[in-house]
Amino acid sequence: MIMNITPLIDPAHRSSGRRLAWVAAGLDWRPLGTAYLWIPVAGDAAELELHVHPAERRAGVGSQLLQAATDAAAEQGLRSLRTEAVAQASDGERFCVARGLRPVLALTYTRLALTGERPGHRPVPGYRLIHWDGTVPDAWAETFARSRRAMDDMPMGEAAPAPQSWDVERLHAIAAAVAERGELLCTTAVVAPDGEIAGFTELVLPSDGLGEGQHYGTGVLPAHRGRDLACWMKAEQIGRIRDRFPRLAGLLADTADDNTAMRRINDSLGYRPTHRSAQYGRSLSRT
Repeated sequence: MIMNITPLIDPAHRSSGRRLAWVAAGLDWRPLGTAYLWIPVAGDAAELELHVHPAERRAGVGSQLLQAATDAAAEQGLRSLRTEAVAQASDGERFCVARGLRPVLALTYTRLALTGERPGHRPVPGYRLIHWDGTVPDAWAETFARSRRAMDDMPMGEAAPAPQSWDVERLHAIAAAVAERGELLCTTAVVAPDGEIAGFTELVLPSDGLGEGQHYGTGVLPAHRGRDLACWMKAEQIGRIRDRFPRLAGLLADTADDNTAMRRINDSLGYRPTHRSAQYGRSLSRT
């Protein structure tokens, strides 16, 4: 098929990165598909989101969009490109395999229905929980930034990112980005006996309290693991969310299959699988 691949100007520039975009159109300018490529400030892997209209598939649209994104990622000096496809013989999975992308991470998506029995957990002696909405309070900002190292060794298979640098400015930028989307970032953190934040768990909710919330991240610093702090934080956060947002239907989470510890926690709290997906990747030649 003869088509036009047009790069677009995307205003999605954030402190963590920026986004490139393309639209594929026929010679009559009929839209056929789109591609969005996230270029991170930290890390060496670009993330691709590619969509082709079902009626236009298997005609080369996706291949040309993939090539445009691959070339751009290489020009930016990135080492790899990754994209996600629903597992179990989907069109996206078949496309990735046919274009030489290989699976680098398996993900399981789960949902907790906010009905029925509430999860509970005993407090962990010597520790206490704190909670906030939106931007982290100034009194906790520095220690919260230090606690983000808890995510550095999260089991992510071959898709594990390089350790990232966190500071208060970046924390504020993320909270602001969530607020700009009209959503609410809710954080529960656990404070160790020495007054430092030892771990955290985050949820993003619709500001109207309807629909479903999405888990962002949960982590405990290595020195504090083995005490069941993550399960305590999540159980307490779920209870608070149910009290504050009684019309919220459920909470969604996606967990790497390699992350057996978090999968066990979510299972114990009542999360149930909804579907599976896989990340596919390819190495890039640096120019």
